[in-house]
Amino acid sequence: MSNQKQQKPTLTGQRFKTRKRDEKERFDPTQFQEHIVQGLNQTGTDLEAVAKFLDSSGAKLDYRRYAETLFDILVAGGMLAPGGAISDDMTRTNFCVFTAQEDVKTMKAYAQVFNKLIRRYKYLEKGFEEEIKKLLLFLKGFSESERNKLAMLTGILLANGSLSASILGSLFNDNLVKEGVSPAFAVKLFKSWISEKDINSVAGSLRKVGMDNRLMELFPVNKRSYEHFSQYFTDAGLKELSDFARNQQSLGARKELQKELQEQMALGVSFTEIIASCNEEMKRSNITEQKMIGIMWTSVMSLMESNKKEEMVAEQSIKHLKQHSPLLKAFTTQGLSELTLLLRIQEYCYDNIHFMKAFQKIVLLLYKVDVLSEEAILRWYNEAHLAKGKGFFLDQMKTFVEWLKNAEEESESEEETD
Repeated sequence: MSNQKQQKPTLTGQRFKTRKRDEKERFDPTQFQEHIVQGLNQTGTDLEAVAKFLDSSGAKLDYRRYAETLFDILVAGGMLAPGGAISDDMTRTNFCVFTAQEDVKTMKAYAQVFNKLIRRYKYLEKGFEEEIKKLLLFLKGFSESERNKLAMLTGILLANGSLSASILGSLFNDNLVKEGVSPAFAVKLFKSWISEKDINSVAGSLRKVGMDNRLMELFPVNKRSYEHFSQYFTDAGLKELSDFARNQQSLGARKELQKELQEQMALGVSFTEIIASCNEEMKRSNITEQKMIGIMWTSVMSLMESNKKEEMVAEQSIKHLKQHSPLLKAFTTQGLSELTLLLRIQEYCYDNIHFMKAFQKIVLLLYKVDVLSEEAILRWYNEAHLAKGKGFFLDQMKTFVEWLKNAEEESESEEETD
């Protein structure tokens, strides 16, 4: 037997080639576009047939990979180059949003095509929003009629929830704003949106994505005022939108005022100065006394360091409110303002559990220092109270209200005797 070690066998020959399915597919939208365009040209203006064609094609074509191309074709008829021009080197279709009739009925029908497509292929949602954002940036590259159709379609899609209002951020592009394209487009869009829903629904969608305070950005900086905004949209037949903007401006002013009030109180600014500055702000920002007393109440109570012991809360709140009562008295010159304050106190005590038992003592104090009148208290008790903690607070006030009624009856009796 040989002591020499046997040589291990080795494999020789060519290496195996990578399988075709493992190779990365080259991005080539040309063939995809040819298929979609051919299908649209065959279906023509029959949007039911278009929806069925798109539904069935999704099983054979890579919608996920070519989403941008798909939406470009459905909106503009072919792939869009940067700026909004259609690429000339590919076949295009004349059956798309931009070549359709310019009316709301037609755009609603097209919106249904997009809705069906996205419901069927949920993964297209994000790509569709990105497409609309891109199209809005390309607005200068489209004709006025094309912009109008896109605006109506976008408004309808916003109304039915197919798009988020965050897409409106594209309209704040400096070039679009400077050329006046953004506000003109916004008019058509909001008319379409509001006609489908209402201004409250529109406002809710704008607030949800933080767009409610950005509408002024549709105009250049030198025209970015409520007055200009209001005039522009009111003249365009959208008074409800200008009213919404006014309310938002007022809300912003109220928030700033409350912040400033808290800072002034913390710094020990005199009540006389605080009242004077508040009166000026009320005139400047058109803030009513009812709004002002709500702001003042919140500001005053924000400075109070609440004791965790419930039995100490009433004593602390009475001391704090007595000290700041001149601020409350200055803005309760009307019966409605007094009632507003009572409702704010009720809401505050309900939301802050340690104050639940302090409600009656707070009202009694403010009655004694002439902030609240018996008329306002009786009206609150009889008809104008909130549902929050209703039974608990009415029970607290029962004895005091009976005393007020008896005092009122005695006073009337004395007048009759005289």
